[in-house]
Amino acid sequence: MSTSSDHTTTSATTVTTTAKHETAVVLPANLHARPAGQLARAAAGFTSAIRLEYADRTVNPTGVLAVMGLGATAGSTVTVRAEGHDAEQAVTALVQILATAE
Repeated sequence: MSTSSDHTTTSATTVTTTAKHETAVVLPANLHARPAGQLARAAAGFTSAIRLEYADRTVNPTGVLAVMGLGATAGSTVTVRAEGHDAEQAVTALVQILATAE
């Protein structure tokens, strides 16, 4: 029984390390092919579930066409959400790309 207890403790620890993180960023430029490609490459490097939200639409940023399909333009606000073990790092990386888009 102590083995089951140890296993349960390990599972509980794994669940509690999962994090949610969210940040909004105002775009300095339109979300066109170059920044969309940068976002897709960066998002693919994380294990967290990542979402971009703009104008009541939500997409997975690992697809360039999905990101471009948001239609986000300069001056608009995009929200980056992530849930998983590296959620904070994922959001930070994607926000950096969005904040410096040209």
